[in-house]
Amino acid sequence: MWSKIKQQIPNSVTLLNAWAGAAAIISLFSGQWEVLPYCLLLSLIADFGDGLLARLLKAQSPLGKELDSLADLISFGFFPAAMLYQLFMQALGLPEGLQWGQRESYLLLLPFLLLLFSALRLAKFNTDSRQSESFIGLNTPATTLFVFGYFWTVQQQLYGLEQYLLWPPLLYGLLALLCYLLIAEIPLLSFKFKSLAWRPNRWRFLLILGLLPLLIFLPLGLALPAGILLYLLLSVVAIGVGDLRLGE
Repeated sequence: MWSKIKQQIPNSVTLLNAWAGAAAIISLFSGQWEVLPYCLLLSLIADFGDGLLARLLKAQSPLGKELDSLADLISFGFFPAAMLYQLFMQALGLPEGLQWGQRESYLLLLPFLLLLFSALRLAKFNTDSRQSESFIGLNTPATTLFVFGYFWTVQQQLYGLEQYLLWPPLLYGLLALLCYLLIAEIPLLSFKFKSLAWRPNRWRFLLILGLLPLLIFLPLGLALPAGILLYLLLSVVAIGVGDLRLGE
């Protein structure tokens, strides 16, 4: 009896991730943006916690792996695409959103390419044995954090940056870059700690040390994109010095 219950504990946490992602999407489209940070935080905690619980309880299963990807597609695929949709609405001056028959509004379908590439990235992750120690391409939670920071900076009108961030060519370029990074054959640092030893985790520790001042001194909307850029930079440096290779 306990073994069956134990098996479902991590799956329940995974479903919490999906629920939080769905709540974020509904809140986004209903204009209740103040709850978005909390929904995203809950999704991130659940996404990290389900795997941790599965390992602690020795309750890993093929079902849990597939369920995790489905939940991630909601929270870290559909949600960031929906935020980009809102940004495109503002940038293109289309406050009513997609209107079938109105040609210029068809551009609002472009942000959902991010959803498609996220689905492809998650499917690749599930079938790629090379990603046990490091990531290949930008993972979907990191993509979501970047998009959320960008979105939040615009909505909070931080330092007047919204007038630049809503420039349509910039949004098109950002969308293309994120879609590429999701499936790129580029090794990136993993967030998994197997011990607290310095040498095997030095890049992760450096990332944490770099993130702390960003989170302390910058507004959330700027800290998140800056943190993802720092993560990419450290990954590039790790590749350059030979500490990070495909499949390692």
